[in-house]
Amino acid sequence: MQLKSKLSQGELTIGSWITLGHPAIAEIMAAAGFDWLVLDMEHSVLELSEIQTLIQVLDGQQCPAIVRLTSNHPDQIKRVMDAGATGVMVPMVKSAADAKAAVQSVYYPPRGQRGVGLARAQGYGARFQQYRGWLEDNAVIVAMIEHVDAVKAIDGILAVDGIDAYIIGPYDLSGSMGRPGELNHPDVQSAIARVLEAGQRSGKPGGIHVIEPDQEELQRRIAAGFNFLGYGLDIRILDSLCRSHMQNIRANL
Repeated sequence: MQLKSKLSQGELTIGSWITLGHPAIAEIMAAAGFDWLVLDMEHSVLELSEIQTLIQVLDGQQCPAIVRLTSNHPDQIKRVMDAGATGVMVPMVKSAADAKAAVQSVYYPPRGQRGVGLARAQGYGARFQQYRGWLEDNAVIVAMIEHVDAVKAIDGILAVDGIDAYIIGPYDLSGSMGRPGELNHPDVQSAIARVLEAGQRSGKPGGIHVIEPDQEELQRRIAAGFNFLGYGLDIRILDSLCRSHMQNIRANL
């Protein structure tokens, strides 16, 4: 079943983040069984040419590639979709208008306003019509809820046709509330709960990025009702495993 279908049916999916550009990293993480992987252009040094290579690797593993953008800009959305991305994760969606703008940039007319180009996604020109059909059935648009303004406008954002899921960025959300990094502060937790409740009312799947690879925290988020969850990222998984193994090794020398 395709990711878009899983989301529309409210199935639990668990993905992760890639910030390192080596194809082997993407291949290993995809083979591990994540339901989707985010290629992060916002907080990494990944360039568009590297993004396309990583998308090709994930395609080979039949793992959906979602590109986290640097901004909600139609030019960047067009280029990553032309590179073959399954979808986009749009940062700092603060209003229904922001959400509508992202949808417009992913889809061609008459549904959207995306310019037509012939690149990898369209089979380098050989499969443009097939790609149009694929886009309607498979493209995934994820709104990042990471500002207090988005919390206030959450019902309108989730009501936008074409938004397939949302994910909370806890650090930026806490920062926008004047409490950067204070993820357990009651005000921050209240904002997260408000978004979760809105998602449940709308039937839109959503989640939060469990940044540290902590399985107990992941289970708590699932129990709370989230069903689109980011678990760790390449550098945190690598760092935590290396440190854990070396601590155990040295403790037993």
